[in-house]
Amino acid sequence: MLDHLAFTAPKPKTIAGAKHDWELVIGLEVHAQVASNAKLFSGASTTFGAEPNSNVAFVDAAMPGMLPVINEFCVEQAVRTGLGLKADINLTSAFDRKNYFYPDLPQGYQISQLYHPIVGEGEVIVDMEPGVARRVRIERIHLEQDAGKSIHDMDPNMSFVDLNRTGVALMEIVSRPDIRGPEEAAAYVVKLRQILRYLGTCDGNMQNGSLRADVNVSICRPGDYEKYQDTQDFSHLGTRCEIKNMNSMRFIQQAIDYEARRQIAIVEDGGSVVQETRLYDPDKGETRSMRSKEEAHDYRYFPCPDLLPLEIEQAWVDDIKASLPELPDEKMARFVRDFGLSEYDAGVLTAEAENAAYFEQVAAGNDGKLAANWVINELFGRLKKDGDKAITDSPVSPDQLGGIIALITKGDISGKIAKDLFEIVYTTGGDPAEIVETRGMKQVTDTGAIEAAVDEIIAANPAQVEKAKANPKLAGWFVGQVMKATGGKANPKAVNEIIARKLN
Repeated sequence: MLDHLAFTAPKPKTIAGAKHDWELVIGLEVHAQVASNAKLFSGASTTFGAEPNSNVAFVDAAMPGMLPVINEFCVEQAVRTGLGLKADINLTSAFDRKNYFYPDLPQGYQISQLYHPIVGEGEVIVDMEPGVARRVRIERIHLEQDAGKSIHDMDPNMSFVDLNRTGVALMEIVSRPDIRGPEEAAAYVVKLRQILRYLGTCDGNMQNGSLRADVNVSICRPGDYEKYQDTQDFSHLGTRCEIKNMNSMRFIQQAIDYEARRQIAIVEDGGSVVQETRLYDPDKGETRSMRSKEEAHDYRYFPCPDLLPLEIEQAWVDDIKASLPELPDEKMARFVRDFGLSEYDAGVLTAEAENAAYFEQVAAGNDGKLAANWVINELFGRLKKDGDKAITDSPVSPDQLGGIIALITKGDISGKIAKDLFEIVYTTGGDPAEIVETRGMKQVTDTGAIEAAVDEIIAANPAQVEKAKANPKLAGWFVGQVMKATGGKANPKAVNEIIARKLN
């Protein structure tokens, strides 16, 4: 299934102004909000944008005596995600308390999974360009509850707390430090988001905070990483710094690029990089120190006494696996194979599950390449022009667009007429075939009528005829005149054939 891909090795990254070549070593911890109507340990709603502190159960507010109850659907979503990433599913996992005080964490601890996560090792195939990919290994996926939100800009003297997000289920997807550059890091998040959306386990809305990443960055000299890659002992490499809460592909790239330059400058000046947590300021285009990097012992992890170990059955996992949808890589390969599409076009059409479903409906009974061309160039282009609309908001249904393509294939309309027809359907709706009939848009295929029009134009332009005979490329002038005379309805193929015959 992946035989067509070439897995590339990283190249040393050249930083302007640096004295040496350096390689980046990057690992991501992606926090993906589980697509669930209820929170991880309570029945409170997860609806985004609700009134502050309106989606808060007693458990979320840490009221005395309240005990967490696991949400089975959230567990199922985590298992589904693991299977989608070709990861090991641990039939026994356990929850731990991660202790720290924060105003928007009423319990004073976060329920997470440190020692026994629900999902083990997996992988993500990152598409760098058509036919070229990188494999990024997944170390683990664990379930944990989100914290709330502190609000500091509503009053000059006070801070406010919104607990609506408190207790919302998160999947923390931890990669190995296999990522080697800013572009690859962004491509990894794009691909991971795509898979999650196909699976239906996370909506991937970065603007709403449903998907955010902590980016770990360090530097090393070329070749050093490969020496320790298999042992997972990276103590011989550069000290890493973590950039927290990145929610934009562009900012992820900018933050990594700045952080790499900062660390290289420190090392080449004879200094040492300090392990710490940093924040990225997009206005200044730089990272800044947030706090020293904590280790596990700083949080005093211990098993959560309120929750028994989580045990699931293999049969249940198998049932979830059997219900998985066709994932992006498999769908892309099928589009290339079954519809004869280029990898680029197949990649564009499978970027979103909704786009792929729309295309398949249009292509049913039609030429796949022609259908892809119309969906990508005409429909996507028109939707982008019209305020970057989503395919789900398209005024043209798959059946309508399929109908336009069918009329082209049958020869009832030309490509030019089809574009005019598409605009009519886009703006006013209606059945394409009926519009063609009622508006007299049908293509002229009567060769006798076309020949008569050609004869008339040739007779009226003897000088142009002599030029075209001397230079056959000028025959296009006659084609344009005939199309103009017939209102664009003449069959272009027939027009070209008749003109070529007459002039020769």
